[in-house]
Amino acid sequence: MDASAADAPLQCAQLCEELLATARAMNALDINRGKAGNVSVRWADGFLITPSALPYDRMQPADMVHVSLDGIAAPASHAPSTEWRFHRDILRTRPEVNAIVHTHGPFATTLACLDRGIPAFHYMVARAGGHDVRCAPYATFGTQALSDHALAALHERRACLLAHHGAIALGASLDAALALAVEVETLAEMYWRAIQIAEPRLLDADEMDRVLESFRHYGAGQPLGGTT
Repeated sequence: MDASAADAPLQCAQLCEELLATARAMNALDINRGKAGNVSVRWADGFLITPSALPYDRMQPADMVHVSLDGIAAPASHAPSTEWRFHRDILRTRPEVNAIVHTHGPFATTLACLDRGIPAFHYMVARAGGHDVRCAPYATFGTQALSDHALAALHERRACLLAHHGAIALGASLDAALALAVEVETLAEMYWRAIQIAEPRLLDADEMDRVLESFRHYGAGQPLGGTT
């Protein structure tokens, strides 16, 4: 056994601890509540994901479930999150992504229940990778249809809303994905508050292109999905 193989169990255990900490942080940051949402991180030939229907405060690192990119879960005491399909499909098609945070934040979900994305009302919308945060069409949770809709909404984006459901944020690391999830919920809250008064004027495409270009050079080495 080579050194890297010998270190694999330790690396996996550390990732499981980080995964659990990220899942608990979603609720502590009020971008998720209860047992809703889920988190994954790339590992070996697949990914580690939070288990289904288990409260985060009762989870232990050993409860995290390994799923291959073929969609096969390793034998475990818990089933993987019902949303494992979109985690699998995102990680299989987006090699730059290593972590996914899915939330049911109150403001992002409110917009999603109106089938509304987040338009370019604020320059920080560009943090999601484009001129807006799209809202994917509705499909039943846990289905391949939902995964297909999410992948389309995430094309050239790092975040999206899911109609009548919640939000997804991607990152090169768990920290980056969580930071972007917080940013999306913050933007959703600001947009929701703005539209209580009036529809805000949107930044035009040229300005959003300038912001996107500036973000590419801001903080050299900053992880995917970080904040300004």
